[in-house]
Amino acid sequence: MDADIRKILADCDTWAVVGLSNNTDRAAYGVARFLQGQGKRIVPVHPSAEAVHGEQGYASLADIPFPVDCVDVFVRSELAGEIADQAVGINAQAVWFQLGVVDQDAYTRTTAAGLTMVMNHCPAIEWARLGPS
Repeated sequence: MDADIRKILADCDTWAVVGLSNNTDRAAYGVARFLQGQGKRIVPVHPSAEAVHGEQGYASLADIPFPVDCVDVFVRSELAGEIADQAVGINAQAVWFQLGVVDQDAYTRTTAAGLTMVMNHCPAIEWARLGPS
């Protein structure tokens, strides 16, 4: 898994953050800010489609009018598989399920489609641990 984590951190520049809103109490808010601090472009994806951290928001992955490298998923595990399938549909390079988000069937489908996938990890923690190399 460490090789996949390093690959995503190094190669993915545009991150769609699913579940990101302006709620500063949510983990997605802080992780998105962290990713921006590392030079990554974040794209908020939330039903409210609000702008966050100065970036325009979109209601769904399909609404984003430009390529996305990584889809970072901050939703409950029972909803995450559908997001992973949508990531395949928009030709993302990678899917990242945050801490506590696990769906083994989604992992199997997503990696079979050729995407790199990480589950139950946080990019901010992994950046400190492994760096993007």
